[in-house]
Amino acid sequence: MPESPTTFPLEVRPTLPDRLSRLEELAGNLYYSWDRRVSGLFKRLDLGLWRASSNNPDVFLRRVKQSTLDAASEDPDFLEEYESALAVYDAYLRRQGYQSETSLDPETDLVAYFCFEYALHESLPIYSGGLGVLAGDHCKAASDMGIPLIAVGLFYREGYFIQQIDAQGQQHALHIPVNEEDLPVERVLDSQGQPLRVSVEIAGRHIALQVWVVKVGNIRLLLLDTDLDENMQEVRALTYQLYGGGSDLRIQQEIILGIGGVRTLRAMGLSPTVWHANEGHAAFMVLERIREQVNLGRDFDTAREMVASGSVFTTHTPVPAGHDRFSFEQMTSFLGNYLDKLGTSIDAILALGAEPGMHESFNMTLLALRVSGFANGVSRIHGGVAARMEQRLWPQISAEENPITSVTNGVHLSTFLGRAWEQVFHDRFRDWRRRTTDIGYWRQIDDIPYHWFVAVRQQLKRELMDELKIRLEAQHRRNGTPKSDLDRWMQLF
Repeated sequence: MPESPTTFPLEVRPTLPDRLSRLEELAGNLYYSWDRRVSGLFKRLDLGLWRASSNNPDVFLRRVKQSTLDAASEDPDFLEEYESALAVYDAYLRRQGYQSETSLDPETDLVAYFCFEYALHESLPIYSGGLGVLAGDHCKAASDMGIPLIAVGLFYREGYFIQQIDAQGQQHALHIPVNEEDLPVERVLDSQGQPLRVSVEIAGRHIALQVWVVKVGNIRLLLLDTDLDENMQEVRALTYQLYGGGSDLRIQQEIILGIGGVRTLRAMGLSPTVWHANEGHAAFMVLERIREQVNLGRDFDTAREMVASGSVFTTHTPVPAGHDRFSFEQMTSFLGNYLDKLGTSIDAILALGAEPGMHESFNMTLLALRVSGFANGVSRIHGGVAARMEQRLWPQISAEENPITSVTNGVHLSTFLGRAWEQVFHDRFRDWRRRTTDIGYWRQIDDIPYHWFVAVRQQLKRELMDELKIRLEAQHRRNGTPKSDLDRWMQLF
């Protein structure tokens, strides 16, 4: 029998005209996720394709018609918008930040921010919910404020599941793999110009990690990935899904994030002065930093104090089930010989996460609290709840006096503020983007005429209904709703 023919995929991509050559640069920085002047360029080129590309500029630029780009390069109106967006983008990147209150020196200070998920934009599906939204907004705000910050996370090839509802109202969880070519990511290269590699040891196995970088305005997000040919298939799958699998998968992902994240920063020649663990998922980073100090000749207790002095921990959930717990057996099995490198007994290491009153349970939140010099909840109320929940760590003092404080969650204003409100603020305040933390400045919002508020609210309601119509129509078409019924229902809008 003749051999089966080999099939090779072929993709024809358009070429950017010289006048529009920087569209690719704009697509490679998540700045587009909050500046509508940038995302508006892609929408203006082809709104239907923008929606079909899931608002992903990388995918959009691969699919847009060459004739569309050529026409835009000769369109004076489009070129004016393009140059205006570029001017704002360039000015933003040159800025030290909108705010001037930060006392951090970019030459000597660096904040390392570790989190399990980041919700920056739908074009980078590495998030699930609230934790990711906070982390994404934290990164964007740091960029705005000129805070020297580098974020660390995991590159989930399948991310979190996408929910679809069928005609019977049943939920279906879809895991859709992504390709790095479709995402605003680039490989991090070493000093020799080769893809950077770091490694961790899990359960006695050597695991290689590659590193991707995402540009978020003026800061960088590093994503660790095990999907490498030199890793066994089961190892390559470790970073496929966010919140997938059981606790054995979770502890391995957290070793990669915490220990692998520290090693990645060191391999890049970076020496953070502040290490921020956003939730307990990242707490293993304190063990790796203790190991570093022990390796320099310091005893365990000194190393622990040094690590704690530069560590910040944010706890998020008041629900006990929301805190990662691993058995002592899992700890000794997956960390293996690593525990012997920490300059103390294994029992002393396990005690860092041990839960009072619970048998052989290692709590990642307790590990972070015991080796962090500053800990906070995410609102004033939650800070109090967390202090009471963890009072067992400081039984000699009341919950009101223990070290857990609070920093109230905020949102990144430019990401979440509606376009209509942006226009109102621009008309009334002009420099509002530079004054977002100035309480006195914002008292003038009371001077906005009431009828402006009513008009904006009605406009946003109309936009919401238009978006709802588009999504409902797409859902019914997917579920096979007859066109006659669909047309009749859509008339209700």
